[in-house]
This record gives sequence, C-alpha cells and structure tokens, in this order.
Amino acid sequence: MTDNEASTVVSASGIDVVRGGRFLLRDITLHVAAGEHWALLGPNGAGKSTLLHILGAFGHPTSGTVDVLGKRLGRVDMRELRTHIGHVDPRHRLDLPLAAHDVVLTGLTNTPELDARRTYTAAEHRHADDLLDVLGMGDRRSLVWTTMSQGERGRALVARALMARPSLLLLDEPATGLDLAAREQLLIGIDQLRSEVRDLASILVTHHLEDLPASTTHALLLRDGLATAQGPVDEALTSASISDCFRHPVVLRRDGGRWSAMSSQRASSAC
Repeated sequence: MTDNEASTVVSASGIDVVRGGRFLLRDITLHVAAGEHWALLGPNGAGKSTLLHILGAFGHPTSGTVDVLGKRLGRVDMRELRTHIGHVDPRHRLDLPLAAHDVVLTGLTNTPELDARRTYTAAEHRHADDLLDVLGMGDRRSLVWTTMSQGERGRALVARALMARPSLLLLDEPATGLDLAAREQLLIGIDQLRSEVRDLASILVTHHLEDLPASTTHALLLRDGLATAQGPVDEALTSASISDCFRHPVVLRRDGGRWSAMSSQRASSAC
C-alpha cells in the first residue's frame, strides 16, 4: 500500500444515484485524505445530503465504487463501519435531561442515552471533558440538554460525534438554526478541533458560505446532482464557480479566512 492509499479516508469513483428514474447524483468522484476538510456546497436539491448519506455508510450508490476508511461499500458490515464515522446532525432528537458530559459519552454507543449495562472508564470520562474543553463547553459540562441553547447543543453534538475517535467526521449543516454568536462559537470550536486532531478528515455540508470554518481546505460544488467545481478551496471557491453553481451572479470575498458572497449588482453599487 502506498502512502497516498494509506492516508485516503474516502475514495468515491464515478458514482451515480438513481431514484424513480431520476439521477440524484451523476458521475461523482471524490477523494478525501487524512487531515483534509472538505466543504460540500450547493443549492437545495443539489444532492448534498444524498452524497453525505452514502459517505456515512447509510446507503449504496446505484453504480460506481465507494471506499470509506479502506472498506468497500457493498462488501462490508455497514453498521460496524458507521461506528468509525462521526456524524453531526443538528436535527438530532434528544428529549432526555442529560448533562452535556453525558451527551458526549453517548457517542461511544451511538445511543440516545447512557447504556446502563456499560461501565464508563475514567479515561472515557476524561476524554469527554477534553472534547468539551476543545469546543468551548468545558465550563458547561453539567448543563442539561433540555436547557441548552441551540449553539450549546451544536457544540455538544460535535463532541459526541468525536467521542469514539473517528477518522472521518461528517457535519450536516451544523450551523442550522444558530444565531450569529452561536454560529461563530461553533465554527471557532471546529477550527480549534481540526488544529488539534491533525489526522481527522471532515466533510461539512452547507448552503451558506458564511457557515464555512476558516480551516476548510477543499470544496466540492454540486448542482442538480453534478459536480460543477472541486479541489483545493482557493481554486474551487471563486466568484465564477459560485455564480455558476447557484445560477446567480455573485462576488465572493474572503476576509480573515472566512467567506462571504454578495450579488454582483449590489457589489457594483457599493463600490
């Protein structure tokens, strides 16, 4: 095995997804290496969630090949593979009054509550607290889920997804429903996490450029199930590529490592 093969976390080649005679994804190829942090961008209905569903080992493509963590989908126990993938979904339902620390611990079993048959070790408790510290929740480890703000819940869910030390982290619109301050706190936490866990690979889905962490290294743009641009972020995210992907003329700006977009007509009038 070459060094490149050893560092490859996701390798998808020529994948199609067809449902009801309609292509949801068409001829998508994506290779994600350890330490890379991909943005998956596109308008509603572009195929982002469909692709993330497959890369998270929740489904198979209609055609093409997908290898996740060195395992070929279709030849592996999908449930076992998912235990090595961290998945952050802000729509995660939890109605139990669990403390943030305990929410993070449930990531070991991927269950909505602590497993009463399991004895959690001191090392596991320390790991949960360390993750909360990294995500700026160290002083809120006793805060109960039902009283948390949406931003606090978002950061707790990222820590939960990392509890089992996955090699791949999938973030499905993690800033959904967050106000400005909560979004910034979440993105700062993700940036810090990525700097501390060097080999972690991640894929973050969003519609909004403002929701991308500064640590984003690569991007894949989707429209109508097709890749319109992909590669290192400075090459893939341009005014031209975003305008083409969203079918609207915009001017893309980057300041302090973060992106924003403005309609080109507004940008011209502001000059």
